Amino acid sequence: MKLFKKWSFEEVEVNDPGLKRYVSLRPVHVPHSMGRHEHKKFRKSGMNIVERLINNLMQPGKNAGKKLRIVNIVRNTFEIVNLRTGENSIEVLVRAIQNSAPCEDTTRIRYGGIAYHQAVDISPQRRVDLALRFLTEGARKASFNNPRPLEECLAEELILAANRDMKSNAIQRKNEMERIALHAR
Repeated sequence: MKLFKKWSFEEVEVNDPGLKRYVSLRPVHVPHSMGRHEHKKFRKSGMNIVERLINNLMQPGKNAGKKLRIVNIVRNTFEIVNLRTGENSIEVLVRAIQNSAPCEDTTRIRYGGIAYHQAVDISPQRRVDLALRFLTEGARKASFNNPRPLEECLAEELILAANRDMKSNAIQRKNEMERIALHAR
């Protein structure tokens, strides 16, 4: 079974052992599960990672709720990624998620009337959620007030994040989060 009858899930692997259980590479033709994951805790970790990317792109603004439009955008994005890199686009997406998933964050701890920031490890589920959010926010920011369409901006963000390039918004956000956590130790 191939995604959009073009991209195979077979040779794609998750190299990060912490994220392996939470990045689902279950083969699907069309990434649309009709919201079956909503009613039980941690069910979204079994949902295909491409569909989770699509759902994150639908969040705010004019694309909210227009899943077919976003599915077409992701299909065109995967075509652009394949043309630029010559690799499987699902593999580039998985590498981008692995590279832009932060490992540490800070939380506020209050002692009396004083609040301190304390560095904490992030759960794998939240790491994947944050990585997807950083990738989609970066693409959305790049295409805002810009003649370039969302497809090109998302493709560029995925390629930059997969190569750990500092021009990627997701990699910048990850490094900033981990830098703040390092200073909060």
